[in-house]
Amino acid sequence: MKDNMEKRRERLADIIDVRTGTDMAGHIFDFFYLFIIIVNLSVSIMLTYENIRMQYEALLRTIERITVVIFCIDYVLRLWTAKYMYPEVSEAQAVRKYVFSFTGVVDLLSFLPYFLPVFFPSGAVAFRMLRIMRVFRLFRINAYYDSFKLITEVISSKKQQLFSSVFTILILMLASSLCMYSLEHEAQPEVFSNAFSGIWWAASTLLTVGYGDIYPITTIGKMFGIFITFLGVGMVAIPTGIISAGFVDQYSRIKRMSEYGQEADVHFIKIHLTERDPWVNKTIAQLHLPERVIVAVVKRKNKILVPRGNMILRADDVMVLGAESFEENEHIKLKELVLQKSNPWVDHRIRELDISRHSIIVLVKRGRRVMIPNGNMILRTGDMVIIYTQTFIADANDINV
Repeated sequence: MKDNMEKRRERLADIIDVRTGTDMAGHIFDFFYLFIIIVNLSVSIMLTYENIRMQYEALLRTIERITVVIFCIDYVLRLWTAKYMYPEVSEAQAVRKYVFSFTGVVDLLSFLPYFLPVFFPSGAVAFRMLRIMRVFRLFRINAYYDSFKLITEVISSKKQQLFSSVFTILILMLASSLCMYSLEHEAQPEVFSNAFSGIWWAASTLLTVGYGDIYPITTIGKMFGIFITFLGVGMVAIPTGIISAGFVDQYSRIKRMSEYGQEADVHFIKIHLTERDPWVNKTIAQLHLPERVIVAVVKRKNKILVPRGNMILRADDVMVLGAESFEENEHIKLKELVLQKSNPWVDHRIRELDISRHSIIVLVKRGRRVMIPNGNMILRTGDMVIIYTQTFIADANDINV
């Protein structure tokens, strides 16, 4: 009973995660989830129109209530399946990791403010303002479309430069506010009444908005305002330039990867995992594969899965590994030998064979199965044995790698 419940839990985790394979249930959930988000936000917008609210408020409130309940159920399910979202940590740590993640906070605030006024009526206005957090659920679209993911990747890769430029703008804004206070306070004390009263003027000037509700009237103040305006044009252009350069870098990287994929000779191998393989029940990140070896896809039953670092491998999975082909001028020569019944190797373990120390059996093909040899493997009639050796072996064919 417990095993069945755990299987259902794992299956549910597969469904509510973003689909990258061919799982129909997962695709249906993804589209349904996006539909609910769009419906909820559409209802929130329509409720702001008085004429629509007067005619359809009861219907819109009912739809909103249903969508919020669905958000709540989704949050509970994600808590229950958190251990499969973060398999590298314990279940308690996985729940905590999800709860305090950006998506976890957004998921919580998308339904919690709706119910809080029931328990705390005095804070209804503040809780209503928190409902705007539902808009951030649209960030989940990033997981479905690569174009949205590209924007996130660019901002994430340039976050240090963006932070530095924004911090510089804030310092300049504060400094210009203090300067303008010193220049304009005596001329218009009701406008520039204290050191921070010029922040609004500095923001509108440096960000080139220029509302005109606060402006200098003294000659020196006007000259300083012109200088700050020119400076603002250059300062605001810095974050724009950083993001633009980030997009150029990302597209150049994608182009290089596509060109490399067309030019480089990449070979793929298929590995069928069994219960005895040490990779079973480990995540792909825990395999510590060499840098130039990639896991291209994982086939699980009838599903083709795009591998991620936190994907747990299971027995009976088929992994496809990719690596750069061997392109040295000097070829490695292997020998291929099909064991006949009269061959002395038949029915003997590999470690019992009388072969040279400079020889090694690379692999054994038995029927349609390709097996990695070990010392305990018993060779049989009809086995195809691939050997690296410098010695002569009768009836063996040479293979150049």
